[in-house]
Amino acid sequence: MIHAFVKKGCFQDSVSLMLISRKLSDTPEVDEVSVMMGTPANKLLIAATGFWAPIFDTATANDICVAIKSESQNNLITVKIGTELDAALNNLSESQGTSKNRLQKARRWQSALDKLPDANVVLISIAGEYVAELSNLALDNHKNVMIFSDNVTLEDEIKLKQKARANGLIVMGPDCGTSMIAGTPLAFANVLPHGNIGIIGASGTGIQELASQIALLDHGITHALGLGGRDLTAEVGGISALSALNMLANDPETQVITFVSKPPDAAVRQIILTAMQAIAKPIVALFLGSYSKDGDVDKNIYLANTLDQAARIACQLSNIERHRTDLLAANQLPNIPLSNKISGLYTGGTLAAEMALLLASKLKIKLDPQHDQGVMLNADGHKIIDLGDDFYTMGKPHPMIDPTTRTQQILALASQQQIGVLLVDLVIGYGAEADPASSLAAAVIDLRRARPDYPIAVIATITGTVQDPQNRDLQQNILKHAGIIIAHNLPEAAHLAVSLINLRDPPLNLPQKSDLLKGVKVINAGLRRFADDLHASGSTVVHYQWAPIAGGNLVLQNLLKKLV
Repeated sequence: MIHAFVKKGCFQDSVSLMLISRKLSDTPEVDEVSVMMGTPANKLLIAATGFWAPIFDTATANDICVAIKSESQNNLITVKIGTELDAALNNLSESQGTSKNRLQKARRWQSALDKLPDANVVLISIAGEYVAELSNLALDNHKNVMIFSDNVTLEDEIKLKQKARANGLIVMGPDCGTSMIAGTPLAFANVLPHGNIGIIGASGTGIQELASQIALLDHGITHALGLGGRDLTAEVGGISALSALNMLANDPETQVITFVSKPPDAAVRQIILTAMQAIAKPIVALFLGSYSKDGDVDKNIYLANTLDQAARIACQLSNIERHRTDLLAANQLPNIPLSNKISGLYTGGTLAAEMALLLASKLKIKLDPQHDQGVMLNADGHKIIDLGDDFYTMGKPHPMIDPTTRTQQILALASQQQIGVLLVDLVIGYGAEADPASSLAAAVIDLRRARPDYPIAVIATITGTVQDPQNRDLQQNILKHAGIIIAHNLPEAAHLAVSLINLRDPPLNLPQKSDLLKGVKVINAGLRRFADDLHASGSTVVHYQWAPIAGGNLVLQNLLKKLV
């Protein structure tokens, strides 16, 4: 049996009412309680779930519809549930007003604007049928919009996104669950370290998982921009995706872009890839369901198949971009195109062999099949040598014991001005030289002094642990102090080396960073929880206590608009 009543003129957000419904459903003699606002969409849902009662025909969008499913025929059950509902609403009101530094609130749109005139984002989580009107208000006041709400028509989404694009704004959503912009958590978000990786996603949990994996790999993000689940459909055409790419392309702090989405429309996917190729930054693209071969690279685009793989590629690219920045600051970038060749001097034969394979693949050159005198690669001016080959150790100690041979080879590069990048390994542990980093660092310093007009970037990998007698950390610090870049592994070292000898055209104009990415101030309309989280995080927010005008009556709303 269904018992029902309507509580007039008491608008609340849907999440609060869901929690209250769950609590009231635990009442004795009650099977289940449904507490929902009387919006048209909610009335359809009430009817579809078997909770309908004729009294709900009298409810407006500002009224609460309460339906009680119970085997009891005692009508006093509505009095009991009504009393408990009032208590729950009072507790909700009291809990929202206990903070010493209270959340700013506004009951009218204009009041919200007056309290936060420089707001640049309106976060909307109201019933879907009212979203377009409020979003248009926000866009008309030059505010970016994030729409958490679903049940927004496709036609409205397209119109809103086109309007935003025409005014240099972005609409994130509808059905956008996650954005994290300039450290501001919007809707579902995580506390993340700051880094140099920007994320764009047409998937809320995809953004969160990708960002979390990046954090677990000891990296951080600049921003994460959500798009909503329909942005990459044929109808919408990736409008917000293109806007987000442009924003991160022009953000100097974002050095690597990572893009994640559910399966996109094929034509839209190609539009997005074309836009990515025009950006002078490395981009990791994960289109779930579009399988790519491991290691697939299309110009500046690195294709991934899983969130974990996308995070790992992004972090490797992040390291490479940071190394490039460090070399630029130290004036150690190669003088391209004069010094655009790579030399590798390795004490480990397998390390030399792998590096030769990596460079041959990236540079599209052939390996040396003979390996005479330890030469693993010798093509187009690039050379990788295994100094542990018999040719170099006949009558001499292995270079892991005695650095003399490699030191001589390093100093010989002073006259080879075409070499812009030197790759080396440092192998520590029992049996190896007591302090190989110091001898390597000294040789590099002497080399740079001997060719002051031809900077050379030196990239090292270290084989060994902190428990080894030489201590990996101590050896690493010695190399860093000498201006030697430490790569985590050989693929990273090879990638960095190749990127350094490829000349990048400087931008014709300095990029203009989007105002949105400089800092976020939010007007929150809908779920109070989002405003509380923003407030707790130290973000600037005003909670707009939105409620449907004229009880949601469209005829009355139109009349009021004409009067205004």
